[in-house]
Amino acid sequence: MQTIISQIAAEIRVTPQQVQAAVDLLDGGATVPFIARYRKEATGGLDDIQLRELEYRLGYLRELQDRRAAILKAIDEQGKLTPELRAAIEAAPTKQELEDLYLPYKTKRRTKGQIAREAGIEPLAERLFANPSLNPAAEAEAFVRPAGSVEGGDFSTVPAVLDGVRDILSERWAEDAVLVQSLREWLWANGLLKSTLMAGKDENHPDVAKFRDYFDYDEPIGRVPSHRALAVFRGRALDILDAKLVQPDPLAGAEPPPADRKAPAVPSLAEGKIALHLGWSHQGRPADDLLRKCVAWTWRVKLSLSTERDLFTRLREDAEKVAIKVFADNLRDLLLAAPAGPRVVLGLDPGIRTGVKVAVVDGTGKLVDTATVYPHEPRKDWDGSLHTLARLCQKHGVNLIAIGNGTASRETDRLAADLMKLLEKTAHPSAEWSPAAIQKIVVSEAGASVYSASEFASQEMPDVDVSLRGAASIARRLQDPLAELVKIDPKSIGVGQYQHDVNQSELARTLEAVVEDCVNAVGVDLNTASVPLLSRVSGLSAGVAKSVVRWREAHGAFRNRKQLLDVAGLGAKTFEQSAGFLRIRGGDNPLDMTGVHPETYPVVEQIIATTGKPVAELMGRAEMLKTLKPELFANEKFGVITVKDILGELEKPGRDPRPDFKVARFNEGVEDIRDLQPGMILEGTVSNVAAFGAFVDLGVHQDGLVHVSQLS
Repeated sequence: MQTIISQIAAEIRVTPQQVQAAVDLLDGGATVPFIARYRKEATGGLDDIQLRELEYRLGYLRELQDRRAAILKAIDEQGKLTPELRAAIEAAPTKQELEDLYLPYKTKRRTKGQIAREAGIEPLAERLFANPSLNPAAEAEAFVRPAGSVEGGDFSTVPAVLDGVRDILSERWAEDAVLVQSLREWLWANGLLKSTLMAGKDENHPDVAKFRDYFDYDEPIGRVPSHRALAVFRGRALDILDAKLVQPDPLAGAEPPPADRKAPAVPSLAEGKIALHLGWSHQGRPADDLLRKCVAWTWRVKLSLSTERDLFTRLREDAEKVAIKVFADNLRDLLLAAPAGPRVVLGLDPGIRTGVKVAVVDGTGKLVDTATVYPHEPRKDWDGSLHTLARLCQKHGVNLIAIGNGTASRETDRLAADLMKLLEKTAHPSAEWSPAAIQKIVVSEAGASVYSASEFASQEMPDVDVSLRGAASIARRLQDPLAELVKIDPKSIGVGQYQHDVNQSELARTLEAVVEDCVNAVGVDLNTASVPLLSRVSGLSAGVAKSVVRWREAHGAFRNRKQLLDVAGLGAKTFEQSAGFLRIRGGDNPLDMTGVHPETYPVVEQIIATTGKPVAELMGRAEMLKTLKPELFANEKFGVITVKDILGELEKPGRDPRPDFKVARFNEGVEDIRDLQPGMILEGTVSNVAAFGAFVDLGVHQDGLVHVSQLS
């Protein structure tokens, strides 16, 4: 275990003591958000990103350790475990290198080489390789066996015996771990990924034309960007592209042979690498032609396909890591987007023939009204739609209009603009509610349909039509993106690149971690949070989250964090993990609305005693709190780092780490791509980010791409 600790420490550039402390906490059932926030003393301040990497590597290295032990045991039971082999296995840094070493000792089906060995031909193979000056045909005479004497093989002729030599040597060399690994690394550095259009495919067909860039494409495999690798692999999976690993050309730069002379057969560079590793070269000796044939057979029959497969796997895994990171970063940005807060929102889910679905939610997110209007084809009831929407806005005092970015989004955005003009014209000067303050914003509706048909949506809005639930979700996304989007499977939110092509379990694991980190970074209102939101809080399972909501429904709002211990299934350990991330506004103890953990309330009592001020007067008093020395309040259990965090929380109690809400304003008169002119400066909303740049919605029906080379 100490080896694992040291390796992780070196990888994430921290001390072994920090890693050991984090591992002990993780093994004890602590969550990453809890350790990152409330156990900084123990880990020396490891943040959630470092802890996530530590957690992932810990799992991988423990699996590697278990596999290592199983392989050592299996080889030892065969009586073939030498001290050198043990040392190599114990030093193998990856699962693939471990399997390379184990390959010669794996139980496998009876091979041609094995049959030749059973026929007693191995001494001939070793003799010819050790001394190529021997005549292969003459030496093979002594090894000819009567037909039918060897089960599964025929060695009744000299050529058959020499084929047996070839099979024995090529199998042995193909299982040489050092050779296999060096070939892999050489091809990773020098080989090309090449793709071509499959024969018989119509390049003008829409599904095929998407891959036009890859009809005749090659690039050094070790430098292929993530999005291009995944595009090639997708084209291959769809039987549109042929993809293969190509070696460097051994004749590159050489003079072509004269026209009257045929070019000599040149062994591939990979075959040359094998020969060099074996310390053999063709010197015109009697056995050299046979050995060259064995070397060629080793590459072409035994290693070329498996090496291509291994490198394609490596390329795919590397590409997937990048794609998953892009997805995770986009999801984090979306979840931590600025919340509009407790404002009344009119949600519009655009549609053409089926109409625009309308939902109004109040400041708490409660659905208070719904409607369907038909401003577009075929009804074209523009004025009637404006009248209905104006009535809803006036009735409920709407502050914001959220417009889904799907089909007919731009047309519906114009409808909202006309609605705002109509409301300003018809507003009563003495009314408390002013339409002049209304703002409209286009929001992503990705995943809204998934949510609408979900079991949770039917529980939240049991008597509401499925199509109208989407409009409510769009409205709530503006109020609090995090609280609404946690109700949806992260993979359905649609902010990724090639999300269906990557490892789905790894994608799910990464995205779940992002959601958990975001929820706990912001904190959750214990008295308003939904079950999906609560279930993302550190330490709370879905079952406990349901119990919390049931308790709330039965007993009313929580007055203090201690009441959590009255919830069925929520014990001391769960309380420790979750309490600091749960907020109670207007409760018995002002500290319950902050990120100060209940276990550190005694430290706050010390601060109260020192300052002579009650906690309510301390909170928000930055000038007073900055004069306090954290060292005065530190003790054996809670050190200076923790005290600094407590003082920081008291300075800005219940602060939200998300940015302030701001609406991107589309330029007047720019409603179509034809309205764009060179040199225009436009404001827009980033709708998606990929490895090659960012897509921006400017309000012209088509998102624009800002290439990565143009981003500062």
